[in-house]
Amino acid sequence: MIRKSLGELAALVGGEVVGDPAIEVSGAADIADACEGDIVFAESPKHLTHALKSAAVAVIARPEALNSHKPLIRTANPRLAFAKVLGALAPSSERPLGIHPTASVGSNLQSGDGLSVGSNAFIGDDVSLGSDVWIHPLVYIGNNVRIGSGCVLHPSVSILDNVTIGDNVIIHAGAVVGSDGFGYTLAGTEHFKIPQVGTVVIGDDVEIGANVTIDRARTGKTVIGRGTKIDNLVHIAHNVALGRHCIITGQVGFAGSTRVGDYCVVAAQSGIADHLKIGHQVTIGAKSGVMRDIPDGAKVLGIPAVPDQQAKRQIIAAQHLPELLRRMRELEKQVEQLQAKVNG
Repeated sequence: MIRKSLGELAALVGGEVVGDPAIEVSGAADIADACEGDIVFAESPKHLTHALKSAAVAVIARPEALNSHKPLIRTANPRLAFAKVLGALAPSSERPLGIHPTASVGSNLQSGDGLSVGSNAFIGDDVSLGSDVWIHPLVYIGNNVRIGSGCVLHPSVSILDNVTIGDNVIIHAGAVVGSDGFGYTLAGTEHFKIPQVGTVVIGDDVEIGANVTIDRARTGKTVIGRGTKIDNLVHIAHNVALGRHCIITGQVGFAGSTRVGDYCVVAAQSGIADHLKIGHQVTIGAKSGVMRDIPDGAKVLGIPAVPDQQAKRQIIAAQHLPELLRRMRELEKQVEQLQAKVNG
């Protein structure tokens, strides 16, 4: 069990201790799950009230939090501080150094220090790996792949030929990077497969979720920008370019050749059509169908996606439809009765 003093944790997060800095913390938890020795975080006065009633030994709170019967770490961003504390208190996974005897390694492998290759992994020819790369069991790495330092490839990840991956990239189990783009053209009565001869380039500090598929470009490259985080079960088609520091949540699909700006958020189960331009700092709501370009800073929602305030008005209006239909039928009956009296 890892133990840290409150003072050590405050130094880690750049916070101020209110109370005894020597108090030891052995875990981090949500407020409802806190046990003796845990630290929790509170972003609002309401959360702080619950946190102070919990079994936690200390609370990470905002700077305006007053003195309390529990020790505090006061910081401007309790959520970020809690994330750092979680990392400091979490037990680290043991990483065996070296190449497992069951792994298959091709010719001309170049690697930095601290390489770990798990059992039954496959590494092709002319592969370059940076320092401290961790390749878990059953990973496939094709020919002429470049992977930077500090990367982690979890079990059953497949990296196809000619892919380039930056530093500190995490790729979770079952992801496929560099598979064929989906390209066909009709030749008479048959679908003729268009060769996909491009590549995929992934920037530094990217995280790719489980079972994500990123297709290589038809020509040129499919690009994932620095710092972008991709949730599980996302599909990114050929020649797509995602900007820097985007958040792509689960079950999102990008059709080919779409360009996405920096700091965009795409919520779950949204679909983005091909050859679109999505601006910087765009937010796309859950289950949206994007069929047109989106300007910088816009927030859209719905199928087809429209500005979110317009979409919300449409949703509210649709909820009133049953009552409007009932009233319309009543008015029709009244009109029919009046016409009958006139004609009678």
